[in-house]
Amino acid sequence: ILFIAAVGYLLLGSGSKSGSGNTASSLDNAMNPNAPVMKKLITVDTNYGQFQFATYDDDAPNTVKNFIDLANKGFYNGLSFHRVVKDFVIQGGDPNCRPVTVNPKTGGLELNVSGPCGSGGPGYKFNDELNPNTLSYQQGYLQGVVAMANSGPNTNGSQFFIMLKDNLTLPHNYTIFGKVVNGQDVVDKIGGVRVDPKDNRPVSVVVMKTVAVAPYSQ
Repeated sequence: ILFIAAVGYLLLGSGSKSGSGNTASSLDNAMNPNAPVMKKLITVDTNYGQFQFATYDDDAPNTVKNFIDLANKGFYNGLSFHRVVKDFVIQGGDPNCRPVTVNPKTGGLELNVSGPCGSGGPGYKFNDELNPNTLSYQQGYLQGVVAMANSGPNTNGSQFFIMLKDNLTLPHNYTIFGKVVNGQDVVDKIGGVRVDPKDNRPVSVVVMKTVAVAPYSQ
């Protein structure tokens, strides 16, 4: 069962800089002429390091546009990866889970929870893009795939997740809109943090310091 207990959010839903964490599947995807077309490069700088994913604009144009619009507004800057499930996913993009303070005793970041952490979004919802004819849909939820979290059909907002391992049994309920092409080692590092077993929330906050958009060149 994939959920965030607070609202039934289905999955779906200063660190070292890394530029050498490509996985074989990511490299094959970038060079394979039959792979989904990638057009934008998203750079996510976290307190665990930096990773990059490229977007599948042709397969999920509305989802990509939504993410890019939010990123360009600075929406994701300062948000956290609030859900980590070992060997499965990391999930973030909830404005209710924004780390803004430093604990003077531990020096660690603390969440400023403005609502149920795991239930937030940008203030609107938009439809899924689940086309079985697209290559990203056919390839499914492989390691490094970036997809939207939701609370049911056509309830996408700002929350997204990244696959830590291939999972070919996961239902095609979550719009895939990109894949990690650099820094999968950083994603895996985040995927290995200690979490509270009650809600899979990292014990130490994992923050997206900045999320930037640029053209993607293979």
